[in-house]
Amino acid sequence: MLGKGVVGGGGGTKAPKPSFVSYVRPEEIHTNEKEVTEKEVTLHLLPGEQLLCEASTVLKYVQEDSCQRGIYGKLVCTDFKIAFLGDDESALDNDETQFKNKVIGENDITLHCVDQIYGVFDEKKKPLFGQLKKYPEKLIIHCKDLRVFHFGLRYTKEEEVKRIVSGIIHHTQAPKLLKRLFLFSYASAAQNNTATDPKNHTVMFDTLKDWCWELERTKGNVKYKAVSVNEGYKVGERLPAFFVVPTPLPEEDVRCFQGRGIPIWCWSCHNGCALLKMSALPKEQDDGLLQVQKSFLDGIYKTIHRPPYEIVKTEDLSSNFLSLQDIQTAYSKFKQLFLIDNSTEFWDTDIKWFSLLESSSWLDIIRRCLKKAIEITECLEAQNMNVLLLEENASDLCCLLSSLVQVMMDPHCRTRVGFQSLVQKEWIMGGHCFLDRCNHLRQSDKEEVPVFLLFLDCVWQLVHQHPPAFDFTETYLTVLSDSLYLPIFSTFFFNSPHQKYINMGRESQDTQSKPLNLLTVWDWSVQFESKAQMLLKNPLYVEKPKLDKGQRKGTRLKHQRQLSLPLTQSKSSPKRGFFREETDHLIKNLLGRRISKLINSSDELQDNFREFYESWHSKPTDYHGLLLPHIEGPEIKVWAQRYLRWIPEAQILGGGRVATMSKLLEMMEEVEHLQEKIDERHHSQGALLAEAPPLLRSSARLSSLFPFALLQRHSSKPVLPTSGWKALGDEDDLAKREDEFVDLGDV
Repeated sequence: MLGKGVVGGGGGTKAPKPSFVSYVRPEEIHTNEKEVTEKEVTLHLLPGEQLLCEASTVLKYVQEDSCQRGIYGKLVCTDFKIAFLGDDESALDNDETQFKNKVIGENDITLHCVDQIYGVFDEKKKPLFGQLKKYPEKLIIHCKDLRVFHFGLRYTKEEEVKRIVSGIIHHTQAPKLLKRLFLFSYASAAQNNTATDPKNHTVMFDTLKDWCWELERTKGNVKYKAVSVNEGYKVGERLPAFFVVPTPLPEEDVRCFQGRGIPIWCWSCHNGCALLKMSALPKEQDDGLLQVQKSFLDGIYKTIHRPPYEIVKTEDLSSNFLSLQDIQTAYSKFKQLFLIDNSTEFWDTDIKWFSLLESSSWLDIIRRCLKKAIEITECLEAQNMNVLLLEENASDLCCLLSSLVQVMMDPHCRTRVGFQSLVQKEWIMGGHCFLDRCNHLRQSDKEEVPVFLLFLDCVWQLVHQHPPAFDFTETYLTVLSDSLYLPIFSTFFFNSPHQKYINMGRESQDTQSKPLNLLTVWDWSVQFESKAQMLLKNPLYVEKPKLDKGQRKGTRLKHQRQLSLPLTQSKSSPKRGFFREETDHLIKNLLGRRISKLINSSDELQDNFREFYESWHSKPTDYHGLLLPHIEGPEIKVWAQRYLRWIPEAQILGGGRVATMSKLLEMMEEVEHLQEKIDERHHSQGALLAEAPPLLRSSARLSSLFPFALLQRHSSKPVLPTSGWKALGDEDDLAKREDEFVDLGDV
């Protein structure tokens, strides 16, 4: 199951719990306290970071099990993070720490990354909120990146326990003002140290030139134009300063409803069709105003829908697709499968893991998103129709689906620079409310809705199924998801470009105060050294073949996928039952009944989709052309590296996909070496291993959850639960199989 390995251990009935558990001997406590005094670990503070409270003689448990083993040290809380400072004798060697994050250490938790805080009172776990009358003997912190920390406070002074527990609760749960985020403290203190990476070529889409460049790249400049009507955000606060609209559309129309009801260009297909999005008009009760809106929309549609030359297919995402509540509810259930407090809980839930996974509906939501993206792709690619995405603010599911469609259809978006530019264009400039969706301000009336994480999970499905098509790795996607909670980057901490604009001091009349220079997450050198960044780049990425000058355009090249045949996915036939699901009707939406003529019937759409889907999967994959995922039930998998990386029991030492990749790299290195001898060259043009991390060449020492698993302290083997495992054999037999791994396969 998900690459989980079941490590054999002793079984049997549970022993009665002792009335007192001695974690360490008294002399060990004395020794550890002495070491903390003599060997004080330095707290590294970022520019602008301030220490708020601390507590000494805190025990951080290595694993919360019957052994109760741990490390003594100091627990501190700053205005940026919670950090544990301890002298860990089992420190990793230099090779294994090559993926160390320069901003956040192994025992650091940013305040924004804290998901839930629990206290243990007389062996009972309770959530902690607000002011406490009684303070716990143990503190448990669940993180949004799915880490779980246990801190023992039994030997900590009472006053220090009160300060550290109250401080952590307050600074992670109390509502905040935007200007009080650490983002601004850091930017103010590091004004002279925020040099950008010259190798970062991400297009930020904050200038008119960037949009013109994108139009030219996609050949969309024939029918669409970049406009600056909202420069200075004079028209609407939800729009970017610059964007693209159909060429015939008068700029006066953009001003009518603050940019609402305007078809905004996302991307153009090679055949001239375009993907557009539109936000809903304000809801009005007055008949006169409703008539004005109807006349306005009629005029807009005459601009973009001119059959037979221009045909528009609408997708109403507000009423005929997922809701934000669906996403929020599913992820809340899903994440609980990975927030494991101890080894016993892991094995107790393992027996019903598949049913819990299915009941969360998270994988089904991913499948629905991919299916909808394929439907949109089919309209653009096969039916030569423009597609208009409709949503209340066009900033949630519009961002997700428009981005997915471009990843599937545009190979440029499958490079790292292209993918980052895509996120900038569709999510940042598209006005996705990261501040609200991640609830960075801890507002009590808002719940976290991980729309962007859902997008990354959908992209991971594509990366997992078609590795050679992507310039980046799943590790890149994992650290990108972690960066959502790093408040030194401005990328994911605003609701719109306008909100960022007014809070950076751009509107200030004070000529002496300089606008803040906020960092972007795309400067990976801030987080990782160059060696670590190598793990973000896919060494098996198939470069696009370059045509020789004398080669004719019509000549078909032999595809480079043959270099990576072991990674080729089998083309399984789709399940017939899957396609019986009815397609939602798109007739009732804000544009009225007249657009029903533009929408195909449900049956016809399903037939077109099935034919398009099956036809593509029956042919060899072109990694630089259209790319479709398998969406049948078993093909949608759990993103193991992100969700399981902190659970030692879920790792396969020396196994998993990383072992396969390691062997492939060794074989390819050998082939290239032989090719160099044949060609009598020392610099092969396609040297795929030139930037391959050396660690990958030694799969025996790696975990299936590399590179994060190397940060784990491998714990003692667990005791299998006595209930539910009778079918596996006698418990005495299980106890003898201590080193045997039972691979339960992938989901």
